[in-house]
Amino acid sequence: MRSTGDGMAAGGSYPMHGALARNPGMAAGGGSASSGPGPEPGSEQIGYRGPTACAATGITYRQLDYWARTGLVEPSVRPAYGSGSQRLYSFRDVVVLKIVKRLLDTGVSLQNIRTAVQHLRSSAPSELARMTLMSDGATVYECSSPDEVVDLLQGGQGIFGIAVGVVWRDVESTLSQLHGERVDTGETLVGHNPADELARRRNRAG
Repeated sequence: MRSTGDGMAAGGSYPMHGALARNPGMAAGGGSASSGPGPEPGSEQIGYRGPTACAATGITYRQLDYWARTGLVEPSVRPAYGSGSQRLYSFRDVVVLKIVKRLLDTGVSLQNIRTAVQHLRSSAPSELARMTLMSDGATVYECSSPDEVVDLLQGGQGIFGIAVGVVWRDVESTLSQLHGERVDTGETLVGHNPADELARRRNRAG
């Protein structure tokens, strides 16, 4: 077993305190890798401004700004260059922001969240599809098989879990209804909002 935090948990099923461990294995929840998220939508061509990232994740702009300034979650497409410049977040950045919010809401320490963020950023999309983050409120664990989830729950350590693939799809659905921005041209891409489409149809009918 490999630990990405404080060290190796020799011969054990869990990481040492404060660590986030990764056990390669079966897909979390019993699914296969193909059932998870696909390639990041427009990851190299489309970015999302701060207000859009906030709307998709449920965080405040103050939180977003603080996390960027402290290096917890920095925008990977475009950082802020002084007053008036706009940060631009990638799709993966927005997924990580939403996971960070959930971890903070359950009382996980910033130190452990930083470890989790580094791990999420270094993982391939196919790995994220299989990943479930579990936490007892102090330590964050990565489980990549149903058996590991059960072991944590039976040991009384896993209090809550985050299926990263589910968060991915939720963010993907939300961002499809919000505005993005082409990285190369700065063109604003208007998302498809069903409510807007209904309003247009009513106007045409009237």
